[in-house]
Amino acid sequence: QVQLVESGGGVVQAGGSLRLSCAASTPVFSWYTMGWFRQAPGNEREFVAAISRSVSNTRYGDSVKGRFTISRDNAKNTVYLQMNSLKPEDTGVYYCALSGATMATGPREYNSWGQGTQVTVSS
Repeated sequence: QVQLVESGGGVVQAGGSLRLSCAASTPVFSWYTMGWFRQAPGNEREFVAAISRSVSNTRYGDSVKGRFTISRDNAKNTVYLQMNSLKPEDTGVYYCALSGATMATGPREYNSWGQGTQVTVSS
């Protein structure tokens, strides 16, 4: 079982930025599509962004397009989520996840999940 550990969450004012990181324990990290999801209290888990193993293919949820950027460093077994122009509605627990699919935007396509990191955006 691959272990994923997120970091970088915190409290930020609206309009600010945060950068999340997710480190994976697998030595074949470059084989996998990596994704970020978020969940606010009372809401379903929402797709945020995904990046393919080749780095050339990325996808974003409609609510974060133009503000968030996903990237990965295969040499460091790490995926990042740069979040700019944050809004209060971006508040939630952010999870990174790993998928064997070529590209995946649904939570059921992901096999391993991190424990999550809290992001709180104050107005």
